Amino acid sequence: MCPFPRDRRPVPQLFAQSEASLGPVSSPTLTPRRLLADEIARSEWEMNLARALLLVAKEEYPQLSVELYLARLDQLAEEVKDRLADETAPLVLLDELIKTLYVRRKMSGNQKAFYDPRNCFLNDVLDRGLGIPLTLGIVMLEVGWRLGLPLEGVSFPGPFLIRYKGNALDLLLDPFDGGKVHFEDEAQEVLDGVYGGVVQLKDSFLRKADRRDMLQRLLTHLKGVYVNVGDHERALAAVERILLLTPTAPAENRSRGVLLARMGRHDEAVEQLDDYLRDSPGAANTRRVEAMLRDLRAGITPADDLEGL
Repeated sequence: MCPFPRDRRPVPQLFAQSEASLGPVSSPTLTPRRLLADEIARSEWEMNLARALLLVAKEEYPQLSVELYLARLDQLAEEVKDRLADETAPLVLLDELIKTLYVRRKMSGNQKAFYDPRNCFLNDVLDRGLGIPLTLGIVMLEVGWRLGLPLEGVSFPGPFLIRYKGNALDLLLDPFDGGKVHFEDEAQEVLDGVYGGVVQLKDSFLRKADRRDMLQRLLTHLKGVYVNVGDHERALAAVERILLLTPTAPAENRSRGVLLARMGRHDEAVEQLDDYLRDSPGAANTRRVEAMLRDLRAGITPADDLEGL
């Protein structure tokens, strides 16, 4: 099924960017974009989050071996097990997991270059030991899940956190701060450290992040990285992958139209932005989008600064 229901182009063209970047392939169905769509179509418990992230990276690194990096995660889990012999107490496993990632493997948050796109690619995070809270957290999740630990992502504003759901207590772990452990009732203190005490904790801030939530958060960050440096082609690729997750998201459909316009693909931009206005009546940016459409129909690339993308 076409991931953009209103787009009347043949399905293969929706994946044209991915296929062009990869060179010859045996079948369009084997491109990273197609394989990512297949992964997203799985149920929450069947979806392989690490594989999805590696398929995102494979558009940037065509020769990347997804299976090799999945095996790297397996090896990290085996390293934790080997150090503990027959010990299976969850909190002992958790402590050893944190030591393995942050002490022995020296993984850390990339504070010097937070917006380096390599922080978003799981292969780079494993190779370099640097990442953003989300990708470091996903490494912790994937290794922890292999160990049978009750870990889940948390949709916290600001830093992405990991929750350990124990029988007697829940803990929050900060993957960007060396896996620092907090009791869940200390979440307000974590929030204060980010927002200086002006934001009050809400229950929704501690909501579990499912695999699609985490993938969308990653792609949204990657989109912002590329928009900020004017790399419209890669920003568009990020948007189109977000639309695999949320095909009718108004903001992303507008973003796609604006980016197509900036790339000189005027006919596609007009169609996308027309659809956006039709599906988002009364949107606050209606006049601005209408002005863009007038320019596009006149053959002019709009002087849009990409604000709000």
